[in-house]
Amino acid sequence: MDAWILDSSPGGYRWGSIPDPVPAPDEVRIRVVASALNHMDLWVTKGKPRPPLPHIPGCDAAGVVDQLGSQVTNVNVGDEVVVNPGISPVTEIEEYGNNSPYGPGFKIWGEHCDGAHAMYAVVPARNVRPRPQTRSWEECAAFPLVYVTALRMLNRARLRTGETVLVVGVGSGVSAAAVALARHMGAHVIATSRDAAKRGQALALGAHEAVDTESEDWGVRADVVLESVGPATWDKSMRSLKPGGRLVVCGGTSGPVVEINLPRLFYKQYEIIGSSMGSYEEFDQLLTLVNEGLPIHVDSVHALSDYEIALERLRKGEQLGKIVLQHERLPS
Repeated sequence: MDAWILDSSPGGYRWGSIPDPVPAPDEVRIRVVASALNHMDLWVTKGKPRPPLPHIPGCDAAGVVDQLGSQVTNVNVGDEVVVNPGISPVTEIEEYGNNSPYGPGFKIWGEHCDGAHAMYAVVPARNVRPRPQTRSWEECAAFPLVYVTALRMLNRARLRTGETVLVVGVGSGVSAAAVALARHMGAHVIATSRDAAKRGQALALGAHEAVDTESEDWGVRADVVLESVGPATWDKSMRSLKPGGRLVVCGGTSGPVVEINLPRLFYKQYEIIGSSMGSYEEFDQLLTLVNEGLPIHVDSVHALSDYEIALERLRKGEQLGKIVLQHERLPS
């Protein structure tokens, strides 16, 4: 089959041929209709992390099941599906339940194994769900990883209706998803961006307010702050919390190390909460919200052959929401 292939890490992608994948007994093979980009597509080219090589990137996909493993009984050939990109062994799902991402066997599809930017992809049958029929193929490829990540952040923050949520650095897929989810869950949503156009787009996405990330004082007092930028915004994010506020962090696009003012932390009784990906229960919770009409923002759609163009848009941070690759056209 044709695919985008990473032969070395650090390294760059090439378009080439690789043998068609064959599903293991508990897996299904999907004919990919649409896939989406994530920052993982860039990180694996830098060796941070270094995936098994050669590697096919892509953590998000929607497509049609075309082959079943010998043990699969919950899916049929011809089913239209979306992929939950967080993979846990069955034993860890049973042990950890809603906290299955805690398990040592947890892995991300498209990072620890081959992913979606190819004609075909394989995934455990427990990780596919029916595609929401009210949404386009592109929307179905756009929501899984970033929306389940944002949902788990809000769940771990114990968000309550009427609280104020600050989403830092709107533009990434996770931050755009967080705006939509927090608004849908009844919060007052404030977004930050350095880019005036993105601040305007954040308001269009559902944010009640938008502030300039570069401002010395954001003038915000939030119950919950969602952080994925890291050292470039960390101090202002901490200062934006109300006493007893909760800061949830899922990444650090500006770097891995931050400083914490300990007196501020304990006098104000803040909570700092780490979060990563989402559980199987949370993915099903997300699907319920999507079927209820949760907005999904697609930044742009590119042909699979234009992956390098799409990747450059992601690298420059020009997107707001998800960048999607269209593999073939099927009815929405």
